[in-house]
Amino acid sequence: METLDWIILISTLLIIVGYGTWQTRGSKNVKDYIRGGNTSKWWTIGLSVMATQASAITFLSTPGQAFHSGMGFVQFYFGLPIAMVVICMVFIPLYHRLKVYTAYEYLESRFDLKTRTLAAILFLIQRGLAAGITIFAPAIILSAVLGWNLVLLNVIIGILVIIYTVSGGTRAVNVTQKHQMIVIFTGMVIAFVLIMNKLPEDITFTKALDIAGASGKMEILDFSFDLNNRYTFWSGIIGGTFLMLSYFGTDQSQVQRYLSGKSVKEMQLGLVFNGLLKIPMQFFILLVGVMVFVFYQFNQAPLNFNPTATEVVLNSSYADDYKALEKKQTQSFDDKKAIIGNYIGTEDVKYANAVAKANKNSNNLRIDAKALIEKASEEQDMKVESNDKDYVFIHFILHNLPRGLIGLLLAVILSAAMSSTASELNALASTTTIDLYKRNTSEKTELEMVKTSKWFTLAWGIVAIGVACVANLAENLIQLVNIIGSIFYGNVLGIFLLAFFFKFVKSNAVFVAALITQAIVIILFFLNEFEIINLPFLWLNFVGCIIVIFIASLIQGVIPDKKEITS
Repeated sequence: METLDWIILISTLLIIVGYGTWQTRGSKNVKDYIRGGNTSKWWTIGLSVMATQASAITFLSTPGQAFHSGMGFVQFYFGLPIAMVVICMVFIPLYHRLKVYTAYEYLESRFDLKTRTLAAILFLIQRGLAAGITIFAPAIILSAVLGWNLVLLNVIIGILVIIYTVSGGTRAVNVTQKHQMIVIFTGMVIAFVLIMNKLPEDITFTKALDIAGASGKMEILDFSFDLNNRYTFWSGIIGGTFLMLSYFGTDQSQVQRYLSGKSVKEMQLGLVFNGLLKIPMQFFILLVGVMVFVFYQFNQAPLNFNPTATEVVLNSSYADDYKALEKKQTQSFDDKKAIIGNYIGTEDVKYANAVAKANKNSNNLRIDAKALIEKASEEQDMKVESNDKDYVFIHFILHNLPRGLIGLLLAVILSAAMSSTASELNALASTTTIDLYKRNTSEKTELEMVKTSKWFTLAWGIVAIGVACVANLAENLIQLVNIIGSIFYGNVLGIFLLAFFFKFVKSNAVFVAALITQAIVIILFFLNEFEIINLPFLWLNFVGCIIVIFIASLIQGVIPDKKEITS
């Protein structure tokens, strides 16, 4: 990185943090600190909701996902518009009427304190882990690519977020997220334009799509019911709807974003705005990844995009084997360029098939390289990530963008990390303060509650930094976050649906059913991981929701609530 990149990166981050801290200083009551004084307009809510979901993982992992697997991941978001409509019609009016600070307050009025506490604790567990991962995701990748110290990066990102989140609470998060989203959108559009400009002059956008399509990267819709395929139309519509309902309707990190709205209408418009813009945004980010794939059809890519992994294998006894694979890759690349030239010139189907075959051969070489990296890691007793999906986009940025824009794109990644983490810390502190601390202590003054919430924000920030420092990479970071959510979300959503629509079910039945369901979902997850059953994680949202509703209804039917018997 050049001096100009450092100047742009540091100044962008400091301006965002400073502006958010200055604009929202001096909150004196709980309403201002936790609900932002109910002053947010619909566009602020919409951008804040998007920024909360669009962490650095989105901008690092999603292009890499598209580079390897194509556009099919967009199906994951197909349930989002459905979920937004349901939340606008059911959740928002109820939350607004009850004037709640957290989603879980409603559960006590409908059931009892222990059910509210259980739901709050389930949220704290999964979101506490996720907050650590949203810090860890950019830190581990920037550390590997730039050579920065990983622990130091975790601490720096965490401290920057803590400063303005502790200072201004919900309004600070909302204010900064507007500017972070502007930086993010600007950076991604610039990246896309530069990728297109770096393609050969005779390769138009249409021809680039043809090349991607010949390699199977433009297969967007999959209507199969194959459970071996993680992302299909049906998993997105069914599993995705239940995941989005739970995330946007019961996860305090999102609920707190729209509870800050001036009115029900502003809250609803904010969510509708998010529902309309989110799928096109994800489509565009995936398309950026596909264009990076096309770029590397004309420019040779490394055998593995993780430089640390390459360094480890080249310093092992497998170095010669790896170098032999690199020679094969170079030959494969030269052959593929000639094939693509013929395909672009004639658009003959036989050349399209040859392009797909050439890319399959390249992919097989990558798989062989990954196996060597894993053997080298074992030999040197080191834990190195051999799967390079999360390193594709950052590698392209650092090696192909001009000075200044590298700093801007790194600011995009870190801004996304900060915006998502800030929302999570804000929600974790609010839930701890309102649902656990306030509910189980004597009456406190407004100022005492604000101070307590600030201390909890700091505490959760330290926890998130700690989780980030001990976290390990999964196959793909964006999948890891969604896996953690899917383990808990279905159960929590089922509790809320029982509260909304199953009036005959009482508190004891729900509480017991929720405990049983959480155990079942965790067992199902591990059975799938060990390939004993075949149940992709997205379906856990649907399964968990149905199980808790079924068990609670069954318990209520077999063992009536004591209050009903005595009455």
